[in-house]
Amino acid sequence: MRGEWSVVVAGFTTLVFLCFLLQGLALVLGRVHRLSPGGTAEGKAFALLKQWLSPVQLAQYENNGCFEVTGCHSGKRYRIRRARQMNIDELDEEGARSAAWCFGPEGNLPIGDLMLAPKISLENDERTALAVANRGFGNEGPSRTPERYWTRVS
Repeated sequence: MRGEWSVVVAGFTTLVFLCFLLQGLALVLGRVHRLSPGGTAEGKAFALLKQWLSPVQLAQYENNGCFEVTGCHSGKRYRIRRARQMNIDELDEEGARSAAWCFGPEGNLPIGDLMLAPKISLENDERTALAVANRGFGNEGPSRTPERYWTRVS
């Protein structure tokens, strides 16, 4: 009986050890996943944004942190910048900002989503998108756009 008891204790000890080992492994993998860019909401949003950008827009974004879209109804150009508010610049014929737009969605959304939503909206239903957006003028107050973005991004 004593031999059987030692086998049971050894099996139980091995099982407990394996549980601790698996919990430790899960903890380490969870930390690595949270630290990786693809594991966060922001990382996932930027990955999705990059999938939706055209090759030209992707190059603009990677070089300047912003990209341009063309409105489907008016043919106007808009620059979408990496910001939470007033992040859409309406551009004039020379590429200078003539107005600023903010779609102002509810909630604390990742910036990648705040850039993707107006891109899709302006390229597919510009009139409706602008009807719900907040408009500011390009020359009102200090610009949040760095000077280097005021010229056309190629």
